[in-house]
Amino acid sequence: MAYEKVPHHIAIVMDGNGRWANKRFLPRIAGHRQGVESLKRCAKACDARGIRVLTVFAFSSENWKRPTEEVSGLMDLFAMALAREVNQLKKDGVQLHFVGDRRGLSPRVVRSMEEGEAATASNNRLILNACFNYGGRWDIAQAAQKLADQGLPITEVNMNQVMSMAHVPDPDLVIRTGGEHRISNFLLWQAAYSEFFFTDVFWPDFDEAALDQAIASFAQRERRFGMTSDQLDAEPTSAGAP
Repeated sequence: MAYEKVPHHIAIVMDGNGRWANKRFLPRIAGHRQGVESLKRCAKACDARGIRVLTVFAFSSENWKRPTEEVSGLMDLFAMALAREVNQLKKDGVQLHFVGDRRGLSPRVVRSMEEGEAATASNNRLILNACFNYGGRWDIAQAAQKLADQGLPITEVNMNQVMSMAHVPDPDLVIRTGGEHRISNFLLWQAAYSEFFFTDVFWPDFDEAALDQAIASFAQRERRFGMTSDQLDAEPTSAGAP
């Protein structure tokens, strides 16, 4: 397809790993492993299509409620994947950021995060935000607390500056795989004017064709940001404006 109108920033709720594994009579962790491969494929596809920021929901603050062995397996998988992939991310020009509450994470996981961020800090081809132990309500609360600690008024402008993803513009497009139609506490503040795309495809099966379908849907949307179509025609507004 031609990429005439692509989002600058795509965010994805990577859902369906466990159900993908269950359908194949595999342990749920096998689905998460395949999900890592899908993320690698998606990052390369985004780069090829001119998308400059990719944000993924890797582990939510609610995921701690899952069975202990699944949570433990996810933590081990996360640390191993980081150690294995960080050199390739560096070569590919990917700048890695981990977004979320690091309190309660093991020193091993936090150390892997810090090392991955440091190793890729000078890259500028694609920004990859991995939301890990993240929740949208937590994000808003921590931002408000920062402003309170600094004695600053809680305004939209000030909040934007202390949100966990202040280093990138808000997502233009939010994709959720796996057939569910909800936001699940993901980027509640940042997605205020995002376009949404829902697909039944489980995350491990999300490929270039599925990404292109989401981009094609986005390209057909008229993003008015509170204005009318006539106003847009008279005074074009850049994508991402409030």
